[in-house]
Amino acid sequence: MADIFDNTILCKNCNKKMEKADVEKNGFILRALECPHCENKIIHPQDLAEYENFINLKKKNFQVKLRFVGNSYAVSIPREIIDFMQEQEKQMDEMVSLCFEEMGRISLNFEGLEPRRINGGR
Repeated sequence: MADIFDNTILCKNCNKKMEKADVEKNGFILRALECPHCENKIIHPQDLAEYENFINLKKKNFQVKLRFVGNSYAVSIPREIIDFMQEQEKQMDEMVSLCFEEMGRISLNFEGLEPRRINGGR
């Protein structure tokens, strides 16, 4: 199937040919077209939909159980979050980085802090 961004697209403001660009938002790199004249930007619709899915997941507050397993505690990660991450990763590492940030806050990192291209990007 052809990608809409493979076609020539003219800026609605100044009628100039738009050029491919990348836009970073919250650690994601989104494919975009940018007008070199007026700097108007269009985000790729597929990338925008995936980014909005991320924002919606980020707004949710999940209540999960803390369980005692062996000499450690375990927290279950909701399937919805793992499914989204696997869609982006295609293959997730089994090891994660756990960090005690401050009193009452622990973070899990599944990867480095580099921006992620949605759907593989360019």
